[in-house]
Amino acid sequence: MVFIISAFIGYFLGSIPFGLVFTRLAGLGDIRQIGSGNIGATNVLRTGRKDLALLTLICDIGKAGFAAFLAQWIFHNELAGLCAGTFGVLGHNFPVWLKFKGGKGVASTLGMMLATHPLVGIMACLTWLFMAIAFRYSSLSALTALTLSPLYAFLLGGSHVVAFVSCYAFLAVLSLIRHRANISRLLNGTETKIKMKKK
Repeated sequence: MVFIISAFIGYFLGSIPFGLVFTRLAGLGDIRQIGSGNIGATNVLRTGRKDLALLTLICDIGKAGFAAFLAQWIFHNELAGLCAGTFGVLGHNFPVWLKFKGGKGVASTLGMMLATHPLVGIMACLTWLFMAIAFRYSSLSALTALTLSPLYAFLLGGSHVVAFVSCYAFLAVLSLIRHRANISRLLNGTETKIKMKKK
C-alpha cells in the first residue's frame, strides 16, 4: 500500500504539464503546436520567452523531486521516495491529461535523482554540464548524464543500491527511447547545437 500511494503521488505531481500551463497563461497558445511539440523547457524557449522556459525548467525539475521528498517524508521510507520519484518522471512523460503524450523527462529525472540520491544527482548534472560545454548538444548531454547515473549509484554504494541502480537504469533506457529522433539526428549530423552568445 505504501508503494501504491507513493506511485500515485508521484504520477499525479509529475503529470502536471507546467510548460503547457505557463505558455497558455502567457497568451502564447498551445506549446504542442510550436517547435518540436514538446511540453518541456527546451521547446518553451522556442517561444522566445526565456523567463517561461526557466520557470518550466525549475518546475519540471522540482515536481518529481518534490514527489520523492513528500513520499519519503510521509512514510519515512527511502524506497517510497524512489518509487514516487520514478512515477513522477513517468507522469511527465505520459500525462493522462494530455492523452499520455508528454515530455522526454530529462529535467524531471535529474530532479528525482537530486532528491533520492543527491550525490548521484549532482554528478549527473555535472556530467550534463561538461558534455554541453564540450559538444554543445543538449540531447547528447542528457543521454550521457542519465546513462552514467546507474554507474554512479553503483560506485557510490550504500543501502538499497540495487533498487537505486535498477530505477536509474530504467529511467536511462526510457530516456533513450524518448530521444530516438534526437539520436538519429546526432548520427547523421543534423541535431541542433546549443547556441552560445557572442561577446
